[in-house]
Amino acid sequence: MDTQKVIVYVDGFNFYYGLRSDRRWKQYYWLDVVKLFEKFMKPGQELVAVKYFSARPTNDPGKNTRQYAFFQANKENPKFQLILGSYLSKQITCFRCGNIIHTHEEKETDARIVTQIVSDAYEKKCDIAIVVSADSDMIPAVEIAQHIGQKVFVYFPPNHYSSNLAALANGNPILLARYESRFKQSLLPDTVHLVAQNFDLTIPAKWKGYQPVRHP
Repeated sequence: MDTQKVIVYVDGFNFYYGLRSDRRWKQYYWLDVVKLFEKFMKPGQELVAVKYFSARPTNDPGKNTRQYAFFQANKENPKFQLILGSYLSKQITCFRCGNIIHTHEEKETDARIVTQIVSDAYEKKCDIAIVVSADSDMIPAVEIAQHIGQKVFVYFPPNHYSSNLAALANGNPILLARYESRFKQSLLPDTVHLVAQNFDLTIPAKWKGYQPVRHP
């Protein structure tokens, strides 16, 4: 029997905010993403890529630096593919007081995920697609991919769920919150050596503070 090729599509914002919504899960910010999803492969399956969709925040230098470190550490694994959208400045007028609220809105990420899922299905780049998101905007892409003959499974980030996506997926959806032990086994080391830059990258101090103290 031929090996089934698997591509994982991670909605980075949905995944990150799933971790962020519960302090217990913040300890897994410094995560080896490919290693995590390797642990979900079944016999006869091969993880060929993890496509991680996100955008670089421009309004918070600290957040930007931490996210950049996370991206660089994961890019050491050639199976990790980073696909970036963008943040746009946005003004919201409060309907009660009339004050202008300055905020930022992520753009393009959903469209990029949908495009990649459909494109990969048409080009038969994998036998199985795994969508890591609870965003119902993924539904059209899942439907098209399935119509082409692609099997699409849905994994929900911790603290996130969509009944519409769950009903559409092939097989039962995976609730990642039930697999915390696999997260623990997939943390990046505190120091990651970046080969091309010949540089040692360390876990951001703020993220390290979320992790329990490890005794020798």
